[in-house]
Amino acid sequence: MRIFAAIMICAMSLAGPAMAQTRVHALAMSGAPALKPGFPHFPYANPDAPKGGDVALGAVGTFDSFNPYVLRGVAAGEISRIYDSLLRESADEASTAYGHIAESIEVAADRRSVAFDLRPEARFHDGHPITAEDVVWTFNALRQYGRPQFKQYYADVTEVVADSPRRVVFRFRTAENRELPIIVGQIAILPKHWWESRDFSRALTEAPLGSGPYRLESFELGRTTVLARVPDYWAKDLPTAKGLYNFDRIRTEYYRDGTVAMQAFKAGKIDFRRENISKNWASAYDFPAVDKGLVKRTVFKHRLPTGMQGWMMNTRRPIFADVRVRHALAEVMDFEWTNKNLFYGLYSRTLSYFANSELAASGLPAPAEHALLDRFKDKLPHEVFSQPFHLPVTDGSGNNRDGLRSALTLLKQAGWEIKERKLVDAAGKQMSFEILVDDPTIERVATPYAQWLQRLGIDVRVRTADAAQYQRLTDVFDFDMTMTVLPQSEYPGNEQREYFTCAGAKAEGSANVAGICDPAIDFLVEQVIAAPDRAAQVTATHALDRVLLNNWYAVPNWHLGAIWAAYWDRFGFLDKPVRTGVVFDAWWVDPARAAATDAARMGN
Repeated sequence: MRIFAAIMICAMSLAGPAMAQTRVHALAMSGAPALKPGFPHFPYANPDAPKGGDVALGAVGTFDSFNPYVLRGVAAGEISRIYDSLLRESADEASTAYGHIAESIEVAADRRSVAFDLRPEARFHDGHPITAEDVVWTFNALRQYGRPQFKQYYADVTEVVADSPRRVVFRFRTAENRELPIIVGQIAILPKHWWESRDFSRALTEAPLGSGPYRLESFELGRTTVLARVPDYWAKDLPTAKGLYNFDRIRTEYYRDGTVAMQAFKAGKIDFRRENISKNWASAYDFPAVDKGLVKRTVFKHRLPTGMQGWMMNTRRPIFADVRVRHALAEVMDFEWTNKNLFYGLYSRTLSYFANSELAASGLPAPAEHALLDRFKDKLPHEVFSQPFHLPVTDGSGNNRDGLRSALTLLKQAGWEIKERKLVDAAGKQMSFEILVDDPTIERVATPYAQWLQRLGIDVRVRTADAAQYQRLTDVFDFDMTMTVLPQSEYPGNEQREYFTCAGAKAEGSANVAGICDPAIDFLVEQVIAAPDRAAQVTATHALDRVLLNNWYAVPNWHLGAIWAAYWDRFGFLDKPVRTGVVFDAWWVDPARAAATDAARMGN
């Protein structure tokens, strides 16, 4: 195992005051990294895990590209396994990353740059070394040709230069963006020599060259990918890879329908699945293999913010421009009925864009929040200052009369009224919109909601698009309402620009599907990113959360503080809690279990 001989016995926290430029082995947003230089392996990895065996996974949808970095095409999700990055995040620590391709890291004393010294042994699968030029080329290609959100994400990077073949330096516009050193270290490094003869801006239909623990061995576009473990993987003995990536092959089959994928799992064609449908978790695992103990079901608790999942309204559409209309549509949602009748009571209502974390706003604004919010007092909804945010709570009967009455009051204030059982505007035009979904299983949630809205005289339709069509429509914001998930971390940063700012609203393919563009929100996002310490970041995030919630861009949905996993009993993994709940890359095929289970499911 390679030891970090060139690294000083310290690691940098990006939360404290400026310090002398120091060579370190890891970066953390708060406090010191838990693992010291020379650590043997991540605590959730088993260094003695056997290598070998194949695993079959399932995915719903399709793909026609292996380039996940551009707008064109629908990329295969598992292709990220073929790439390495300068840093590798720990699944058991919040916003902490350790040197991987980077042998050491230097953050300048003024925090206006970060330098990475690359390991001499780092190489691509064709034997070419990974150089600083590859890092420079990758970063510039992402900003010039990649998905538009990269420009927002890396907006504070002024340049990246190769100081030498093995040393790359990122220079920053500001010293206040404390997350930037980790962000640039997370970039998957692409081979310049391979891509220079190809058009990076287009979909890729051949196997790309990578440097990671797996390579793309074979595929059938739209249907199947097979990743093969690289036996001589250059990083296999590094602490950031030891005990990980144990499967010889990972085969992923794509299914157009979630029901078919579930049947494939029951038939033993899929080995492991993360379940995200409560109905399935409650009632679909009653087949003989479960009774015989051949299939295991485990609830893995996690310690992660759950972010916001909700019915997002596209405010680029005039129909959703008025906050009172958006608020009215949220009043109609009957979560209690939905949870009881569709989700078996398994979910909790989401009440924050930063749910399940200390970043979620509660009560009334604290004095420190007022210092940020008061300058926009005349422009913000008065509820931001006058009352805690709340969502209606029903008796779960499905007869949400109070919600309908509240919604109608708000709609009348916004200029809508009911005539001949239709909700119409001053010109007599009926309110009409479409709920776009990308999975038939979501229809069972969207349909009752649409029916409740129809009681107000709104013409609401539910439309299910296939994965490729859905991505195209949402990339160009050609939809009215859709279910969206905005994930969050314990340390929100540059991704907030893509989620919530005017720049994100204008960028095709961004995650700002609601079209949020508000000077107060732009200001608060920058306060979150540039917060000098954790207390200031929590304050700024609370303020941002209040403004987002009270502008009713979304009808908040629900969340679960755990991961539901079902798997055929052929795996081994360390039985200890992990912050992320599951680290599947740390699992391995247990030869004895696999032999017994495989024989049983084949009927032998």
